[in-house]
Amino acid sequence: MSSKTPQEEPKVVIKKRSRVPGVMITQFVEQLPLGHTTPDFTKKPMPANVQEGKKAFFKAMVNGEPGPSVTWSRSKGEIDEKYKIRYDERAREHILEIPNVQIDHADTYKCFATNEYGKAVCTATLNVIEVGFKKKHQDDNGQGSQDFRKMLKKTTVVKRKKQLPPKTEGEIDPKLWELLLSAPRKDYERICLEFGVTDFRWMLKKLKQMGKEREEEQAKVVENLENMKQIEVKPSGRAEFSFDMTLLDRNSAINVYKDGASVPYDDNENSKHSLKKTGTNYVFSIKDPQKEDAGLYQVDVEETNILTTDFQVPDVEFVAMIKDVKVTEREDAVFQCILSTPLNRIAWSKEDSSLEHGDKYEITVSEDKLTHTLKVKNCQTADNGAYYAIAGITSSSASLKVEADPHGRKGGITDQVDKSKLQLEKQEKPQKDTQDVGMGKDAEAGNDDAHGGTSAGQGDGTDGGDGREGGDGFGDGSGGGSGGGNDGDQDDGDDKTKNLLGHGDDKNATDDAGDEKKKRTRAGPLVPDTVVETCVRFVSGLSDTAANVGERVELSCKLSSESSEGCWYKNGKVLTSKEGVNIVKDGSCHSLTIDCCEKDDAAVYRFEADGRKSEASLEIHDPPKLDLDALGNFKNAVIVKAGENAEWKLPYSGGAPMNIQWYKDDDELLPGINVKIETSDTESQLRLTKCQRKDSGEVKIKLKNEFGTIEAVSKLVVLDKPTPPQYPVDIMESAVTSVEFKWKPPKDNGGCPITNYIIERQQLGRNKWTNIGEIPGKPTYKDSDVDPGRRYCYRIRAKNAEGFSDYLQTEDIAAGVLRYPGPPTAPKVVSAYKDSINLSWCPPCDTGGTKIIGYNLEKNKIGTNYWSLVNQNGPITDTKYAVKDVFEGAAYQFRVSAINLSGPGDPSIPCDTVTARDPMKPPGKVKDLKLTSSSYTTFSLAWVKPKEVKGVEDEAQGYYVEIRPIENLEWTRCNAIPITLNSYTVIGLKAMATYWVRVIATNYGGDGEPCSLDNYIIAMPPPVKPKFKGRNMKTLIVVRSGNTVRLNINFEASPLPDITWTKDDVPVAKHVTITNSDKGSQLLIPTSERSDSGIYTITVKNIVGQESFSVEIRVTDDPKPPGPVELDQNIPGTVTLTWTPSPDEKRDDRLHYMVSKRDSFKRTWRTAADNLFNHKFTVVNIMPGREYNFRVFAKNDMGFSAPSESPVFAIKKEKGKFKVNMPQIKSLDLESPPSFIVPLKRRTAPQGYECYMTCAVKGDPAPRVTWYRNNISLNTNTNYHITNICGVCSMLILRVGPKDNGEYKVVIENQLGTAESSMTLNVRE
Repeated sequence: MSSKTPQEEPKVVIKKRSRVPGVMITQFVEQLPLGHTTPDFTKKPMPANVQEGKKAFFKAMVNGEPGPSVTWSRSKGEIDEKYKIRYDERAREHILEIPNVQIDHADTYKCFATNEYGKAVCTATLNVIEVGFKKKHQDDNGQGSQDFRKMLKKTTVVKRKKQLPPKTEGEIDPKLWELLLSAPRKDYERICLEFGVTDFRWMLKKLKQMGKEREEEQAKVVENLENMKQIEVKPSGRAEFSFDMTLLDRNSAINVYKDGASVPYDDNENSKHSLKKTGTNYVFSIKDPQKEDAGLYQVDVEETNILTTDFQVPDVEFVAMIKDVKVTEREDAVFQCILSTPLNRIAWSKEDSSLEHGDKYEITVSEDKLTHTLKVKNCQTADNGAYYAIAGITSSSASLKVEADPHGRKGGITDQVDKSKLQLEKQEKPQKDTQDVGMGKDAEAGNDDAHGGTSAGQGDGTDGGDGREGGDGFGDGSGGGSGGGNDGDQDDGDDKTKNLLGHGDDKNATDDAGDEKKKRTRAGPLVPDTVVETCVRFVSGLSDTAANVGERVELSCKLSSESSEGCWYKNGKVLTSKEGVNIVKDGSCHSLTIDCCEKDDAAVYRFEADGRKSEASLEIHDPPKLDLDALGNFKNAVIVKAGENAEWKLPYSGGAPMNIQWYKDDDELLPGINVKIETSDTESQLRLTKCQRKDSGEVKIKLKNEFGTIEAVSKLVVLDKPTPPQYPVDIMESAVTSVEFKWKPPKDNGGCPITNYIIERQQLGRNKWTNIGEIPGKPTYKDSDVDPGRRYCYRIRAKNAEGFSDYLQTEDIAAGVLRYPGPPTAPKVVSAYKDSINLSWCPPCDTGGTKIIGYNLEKNKIGTNYWSLVNQNGPITDTKYAVKDVFEGAAYQFRVSAINLSGPGDPSIPCDTVTARDPMKPPGKVKDLKLTSSSYTTFSLAWVKPKEVKGVEDEAQGYYVEIRPIENLEWTRCNAIPITLNSYTVIGLKAMATYWVRVIATNYGGDGEPCSLDNYIIAMPPPVKPKFKGRNMKTLIVVRSGNTVRLNINFEASPLPDITWTKDDVPVAKHVTITNSDKGSQLLIPTSERSDSGIYTITVKNIVGQESFSVEIRVTDDPKPPGPVELDQNIPGTVTLTWTPSPDEKRDDRLHYMVSKRDSFKRTWRTAADNLFNHKFTVVNIMPGREYNFRVFAKNDMGFSAPSESPVFAIKKEKGKFKVNMPQIKSLDLESPPSFIVPLKRRTAPQGYECYMTCAVKGDPAPRVTWYRNNISLNTNTNYHITNICGVCSMLILRVGPKDNGEYKVVIENQLGTAESSMTLNVRE
């Protein structure tokens, strides 16, 4: 079995339906051969709801001739090794097992059964129920990673709605809450199932609270909101949803969002999106919806949500469309379609309205969710028109034509039947109301609690579940849990009709009003009671139970008090243990047991205790049963002779009505000329008259009623004379005096073994047939009474206990014709020794018509042309022979010929040359195989001779070298003759091609085990990673503008590398010449300009690696001098020089300035400052009474410019009074508020290791330090080691675990203030 579906489809495709619903069969041929069938499912996989972590199984049984192969696939993924696919031979089931079900396993699974004539396919869905809570990993900053590059690409500003919070694993999807708030109650179950929620009763309390909050928000902008309808595709092809709304402010903005993004719309119906208003009714429509239109649509008034609806576009097609229907008035019309993908529901509609399940229309879905059916009940002429089935954005339409009743029975029998049914329903209604109080086993208790102001629980009612115990749901004083089949909207204790959200005003009143009558009919009234306030309640109530006749059944319930006594009732009558019923009280548990159920035990049972009640119905089933003795006799085969009658009788018991069917080889038998079926209330009889041999087979009876099905199988054997023996007639031997031939036995032996064959013979040319006689049942005969050269014809009949078969006549058989055998196969050398050679061969395919009586063996010594007979003493009777007449070291060839009664035939092909010598053991594996050298067309190998191990590995006498290109699978031998040297050079290789290499040692005993290199070999010199050569490689070159730039870079690399030059990370200009060789590269700029300055990078790359080297080239010239120099004295003893920049400063970023000075005392120029990149410099230590001269030079990599000189600067020397200014002493205040010198830093620690956090603080007085984790103090937690030494605060966690994730904070405080520092610790698994 495989997990992939066949991809090639045949040209002929015929679609047909299977008898199993939901199975589609594709036939590949126009007409099926006799006895062959297309595949089909006898048992198809069923949908499954499996809890996460459990096992899931899909089981299928298939049939077909030839037997089909079964494959599995899924819609959203592949069937990999996580799935187990097997076949249970005992149960004949193909099983797909999912051992550990995960959320991503939820999907639609397909099962394919395929043979050469067709293919059958069916689907099954797997729903996975989430359990538990899992921690979702986030990035270090606690948020999901974001791709900011994608965000930057979009420049269009799109108005977006505040996104719903993301779904957390183990919690309810926020989208589900939004949809439930806007949906009618009847859709709760469907919406929850789409999100994988199977039990939503616990959600109702929170849903009620959320509904109140949403109403308060809507009341600020909306005066009235009602008739909200979810989005659906209409027959016109547009997707629409609508609502009635009255705004408080007519100018309020109405916004529509899809998945949080604003949707532009107008009131034009031809637009893609339109919102049309008619009075207070708003209709939003999407023209020509596509798959990309699917999403969550929300309508907001200002910023308040009004309606939320989910538009889903499933990938589905109609396998079978709905068809036109024509019915008579008051009859039912049925439309049915089949989908390619399972869907829980589709939309049914007429041209002007949608259709809902109710009294008029019955909408059903098959178990596999593929077949959807609409039944229009009691059709009238008003029902004429087109009906639509809409699945996603795909639709199918058909018309209904209702014709008037030709008999005019509008008020006739049909009305009378309807009235009688209605009267019967009214009579049965009180009893049904009593039985259907399944609204909750503690319904009255819920009412009591409601009057008392407590919440007894409100049932959901949508799933018709087992909400029989009071208080299962949540609500505000509502009745108990939901009952089977009821929608759970019973009135609460205040006798007011409320929706599930507990609102006083039900906005969905219109949607639910049509269901009110239906809900009341199904639910029935509550059991009347006058309950007083009590503290006793039902912990678990009674549950509806079904049992078979004769079985034991128990009804039990549990109260909250062990001291409470109770009473049991059956259909309102008190029950006691004396009436064949065992009543037991075990503490708070009360049980009622019926040991042997009878039909009269079917009733409604009620248990009452202290004013509390719980009810349940008991149904008694009576499935078909068979007597074991009668069944044993029935299973025995019925054996009759041809023309006789066969009869079967089988008594049975079971509830009426009983449907009995008889089958013959899986084909149902119907009463006819040769088939008589008689059935009574206790027995069924089948009689087959005038049985023929073809009637033999399996006979099966099938009994079925509403409670079950049972089958019994027997066998019919009809005895008759056999059919004729079969062709072909093969001649086993044709000798001079005898003829032997054989034939095939009859295809049908008539039900009895073949005892004899009758043989007759006729000589060719004569009319007389001679009876040879009878022979035993073996289909062979040897005629020894023949004349040589004559031809004979034979007739053969088979015989059994019932008679003789018809004749089988052979073709003419010649006797006494010489026919020699063909040549045997070439002799094979089994073993060779110095004194003998052992040979064997196979007999010839053509024996010449007679048996082989022996063989002649001939030998030829290599070097001679003479073939001599080996077997001088007579023919060899066996197909093997040991030749002894050989000489040691001599080489021989042998051939053999077969001998039959006619004589020897042609000799065979000679065998391979064999030398007479003792056998040798193949040598061992060569050692130390290595590559010694290589080039682009050759490479050389060397190895060490394998060691000789006596009795195991003999000495190597030569070697073979084999290569295999990496893209091929076959090895090529480089040397046809073994070489004796321990080295070899392989030539003729393709440059840079990749090869695998191995060496095989060989001797006369055969080839040894090959020895291969660990890695493949590339046809090239030994690889060398690129590297640059040269001791003093310059990284900066300065060139005068106009000169030539020549840059030589030497490198070493193998194979030849790719060389690229770039300037400032872009390719070099066209005027730059690049010259490459195998050892270096040259960059040449003939006439350089300042624009050629930059960083030039050479990259040398080959298959081994790459290397890069960068050189900065600066093209410049002598700088121009700066502008005039100005002097300014702001501070005594200093002078500030300022000058205008050099004109070259903008073109040379390395240009700078140098300042030199000369005073009148020393009279020499000295450098005052260098490497100045600004235009200002302050000279200090200016002495009064001296004259100073200053020069400013522009300087770059080429040298200095001409100087710019300043005017003479001098300061007159003046004497002044000496005055000492004493500084004022100030008092110091060392107090300071707390602060962090070194704050906490973010950390990521491996799980299981220690984590150390530290920070440094200061403050006077010394601050108090407190550590927090998630705002919880850790100072008293002994799991953390906290220290504070000289202002260094530390905390140590010895073993970090997932529980240590979170925010850590240090708070320091003293009387002057408070400071804090925090960090986040992430624990890495």
